[in-house]
Amino acid sequence: MSDKKMLIGNGIVITLGEKNKVIHNGAVLVRDGVITEIGATAPLRRKARGAAFINAKGGVIMPGMINAHTHLYSTFARGLSPKQPPAANFVEILERLWWPLDRALNRDDIAYSALVPLIDCIRSGTTTIIDHHESQGCQKGCLDPIEGALRQTGVRGCLCLGVSDRYGKGRAGVEENVRFVKKMNAAHARGDDLVSAMFGLHALFTVNETTLKESVAAAEELGVGIHVHVAEDRSDQLVNQKKFGKSVVRRLAKAGALGPLSLAVHCVYVNGAEMEMLAETGTPVVHNPQSNMNNAVGVAPVIEMLRKEILVGLGTDGMTANMRDEVRVANILHKLARRDPRVFFAESCQLLLQHNPMIAGMYFNRPLGVLRKGAYADIIILEYDPPTPLTEATFLGHFLFGLCGARVNTTIVNGRVLMRDGELLTVDEKKISAKARRLAQAFWKRF
Repeated sequence: MSDKKMLIGNGIVITLGEKNKVIHNGAVLVRDGVITEIGATAPLRRKARGAAFINAKGGVIMPGMINAHTHLYSTFARGLSPKQPPAANFVEILERLWWPLDRALNRDDIAYSALVPLIDCIRSGTTTIIDHHESQGCQKGCLDPIEGALRQTGVRGCLCLGVSDRYGKGRAGVEENVRFVKKMNAAHARGDDLVSAMFGLHALFTVNETTLKESVAAAEELGVGIHVHVAEDRSDQLVNQKKFGKSVVRRLAKAGALGPLSLAVHCVYVNGAEMEMLAETGTPVVHNPQSNMNNAVGVAPVIEMLRKEILVGLGTDGMTANMRDEVRVANILHKLARRDPRVFFAESCQLLLQHNPMIAGMYFNRPLGVLRKGAYADIIILEYDPPTPLTEATFLGHFLFGLCGARVNTTIVNGRVLMRDGELLTVDEKKISAKARRLAQAFWKRF
């Protein structure tokens, strides 16, 4: 379903943004994929005669969630058991699972590895993703099937390829990023803003100086930022110090890779001086708590980064498509790490609901993650009947301990209805899952 004019009403509207408003029996009017008005349902229905009407039936109408860092390519790792002893540390996890996996992917694998989690995004209310792709065995043209999956499902996304020299293919990765950024820049010039692009680097301990310099120069020329894993594990810092004589952030700073358009992902092992560099350059950081816990790498010093006024967003690193799961884990993790139940309640919500829209807004032409006039109509309806008063003052409590567990009824991106009343409208989930299983079987044999 796609309508030029649409009214989503009879619900509790949560606008988010700088001045979050809770409007009971509210509605959102949409024209050509953009929000034009927000208010009470009855007057907007009279004003919007002829508009397609989506009845929220008393549920919550709010902006779709944004995932600031994910890996769609990781899908075929579900159920995969490498024929080696279990990895005992982060480097072994890379060497025994992720690097062999991304080296074995082909174009069909990449497409279906993307389609499956994008369906999960629609079902969980995630409407925008910032993806970091890896496929060392298939780099030329590898971002096109992911773009195709975004367009097919209707989810909004920003893509890049993580350039790496671990197999001597850094130049091919640079060329693919350049090609795809140019393609997306041309699309944006035509007014097509569903898919955008960044320049990706894997992690600096697998990137030599020549590739780093070429990547930064190309990104600067094309007007995009660098999306890179930063000090996810202590090994990243140790290898960079040994090989290049500098810490990860210092190498990035010297190369000119930091700045407001770039993303420094993880930052588990950054020290005070490196945090200052991130703050001074305005470089956003993306926190991925579930992944950090799963890989047993540590807890990122997010509270310290926030105190230094670093813009910290929230990602999943491919662990899930559901950002509401991720924010609940973030809230609990930092309480446990600090042994202090007072910390990170508001901060966890801040990362997801305030900072992720600020980060994603740098890569698209209109505001995201907020319901206000002029923003993209990326909207979800949650089946939630508040058991206690729901106001601006009580919203965060309802969000973390109620809305995060609520069922997503309807998902809309760019004014296009991707799911309504729990029914997917843009893709056939059963056919996609069946094809993915066939591809995964063949992939596992190659792996």
